[in-house]
Amino acid sequence: PVNEHFEKIFEVGVDEMSWDDMHKNDMVWPLVSEVKKYKKEVYDVVSEIIQTHPSLDDQQTPVTIDWDHPLWALFMSIEHERIHLETSSVLFREMPIEHVRPPEQWPKVHPSVLNITDSSSSSVPVEGKDFPSNEMIDVKGGWVELGKPRDFPTYGWDNEYGYRKVEVSDFSASKHMVTNGEFFQFVKAGGYQEQQYWSEEGWEWRKFRNMKWPFFWKPHGPEGLLQFRIRTIFEEHTMQWDWPVDVNFHEATAYCNWKSEQDGMVKGAAEAYRVITESEHNIIRGPVIAEVKKDHLVEDKWAGNANFNLLYSSQSPVGVLPPSNTGHYDTMGNAWEWTLDHFNPLEGFKLTPLYEDFSTPCFDGRHNMIMGGSFISTGAEATTFARFHFRPHFLQHSGFRLVSSESPPPNYVLDIENNAFAALVTDMENKDNVYESDELVHQYLGMHFGQDPVLSTTMPPIFPHNNAPNHALQFPQRLAKTLAFLLKDSKCSDDIMDESKQMKRALDVGCAVGGGAFELALHFDDVVAFDFSEAFIQAAQKLKCGETLRYQVQIEGDIYEESTAQVPPHVNEAARGRVEFKVGDACQLATDAKEL
Repeated sequence: PVNEHFEKIFEVGVDEMSWDDMHKNDMVWPLVSEVKKYKKEVYDVVSEIIQTHPSLDDQQTPVTIDWDHPLWALFMSIEHERIHLETSSVLFREMPIEHVRPPEQWPKVHPSVLNITDSSSSSVPVEGKDFPSNEMIDVKGGWVELGKPRDFPTYGWDNEYGYRKVEVSDFSASKHMVTNGEFFQFVKAGGYQEQQYWSEEGWEWRKFRNMKWPFFWKPHGPEGLLQFRIRTIFEEHTMQWDWPVDVNFHEATAYCNWKSEQDGMVKGAAEAYRVITESEHNIIRGPVIAEVKKDHLVEDKWAGNANFNLLYSSQSPVGVLPPSNTGHYDTMGNAWEWTLDHFNPLEGFKLTPLYEDFSTPCFDGRHNMIMGGSFISTGAEATTFARFHFRPHFLQHSGFRLVSSESPPPNYVLDIENNAFAALVTDMENKDNVYESDELVHQYLGMHFGQDPVLSTTMPPIFPHNNAPNHALQFPQRLAKTLAFLLKDSKCSDDIMDESKQMKRALDVGCAVGGGAFELALHFDDVVAFDFSEAFIQAAQKLKCGETLRYQVQIEGDIYEESTAQVPPHVNEAARGRVEFKVGDACQLATDAKEL
């Protein structure tokens, strides 16, 4: 590694577990100058590989670089940078505009912004004038084959490879992605205030974020007038009513429900409007997967017909570029399209040892697939085989088009309980079981007992670096000592107090694996310690009985080293015997601790 600490803290991207996850970045981050220095070091290392590796020597016989070739990692790193170019651009777009500025060589936004000024823009958009009519086009169904051949001569991510054959019934799909002008009607009708159009999770997200219109619509004038400008990555412009609307999955499905009601459709009926599916998107797309398999260059021929590869640094009006063979516009590029499908593995899915957790943590039934790429998608993202995903509350230069069918949608729903890939989803991703995982028990054993000054340990429980939170080690014990000191108004020693100085009872709420409870037992006659986690209490009980527990310290990825935890010698058997461990809920003290 170039910098082991940096590579450890930077390895997780922007996929927070929930829209109200406020603690992801609760840590000390390196300085910007330190990160720039690290980036330069990495750049130099990668540049040297490109310049000196014999497989990249133009004078040598061409080499096939496939999944098993060492240089696959080089192409993976290049494609990974492309992904972060796109995800970072969304973060820039979300930031206050005074905090961002475009790079010198940044592409211009689509020139359609020059055609409309604030004074000429319609505050209430008119169909056919400010945005085009968006009729539904009938599409013939059929069998669709998904998956990228392993011998295809371009880079691919693990989830692209494999195979699935899906039968798609006849359906109809809107000619265009839903525009800002169409979505304005939903906003004007009070759609963001009507719970009936939203899913349960979507409504909770809307309330939490206090959303009243799409995030990238910026009020222009008094809020009640519903006058807006449009935010691009680095700029604000006059509202472009004929651009595809940028929304998350929750907003897209709420609009579909509202639009169904407007058009007299029964909510929940098969023909009611919904977003598209992966297999349906493949049918309306140009080119489709079957065509690309036959002609590897067909995508290059299509590239000039789509707004991607940073042709512009913004969306463009729907309908300005040629449609697909089915008559649908922007099936590739301009904006990602939300689908009904959970992110899922194709048959024959395999992990690459270079990046084992690229896809599998998101095979969890909580990520929806997005298809087609956006204006800023490049490389593997801007291909027919691309299969990307985000949680439904995410923004990702993404929109949707309306779909209707008399048959159930051919979407892939991941059954977490019965799907074999559920086992690959980490315990930390499983909210219902987060406190029962071995991983968390090991972390707490390290925090409570990992660096006792008397006991030796084979591995420090916290990855060593300048800003390591070593103050967290044995914090429960220090807290227990402080409590005893304050109550007795005298300095506490590490030895058991005299009988005359012993206090009565102590309650340790959220005791985890018991480090603080054992320390309290040196100063109190009786200690009752409880925690919500059965796994924590089981570990504490074993320690109380004098057992030595083994735990793992994560070094990198799936690399661990083993260490041991035990109650320190100064907490003798008599003190340990004064602790009673129980499973209980801190939020239900009246019930769980009433006998105390």
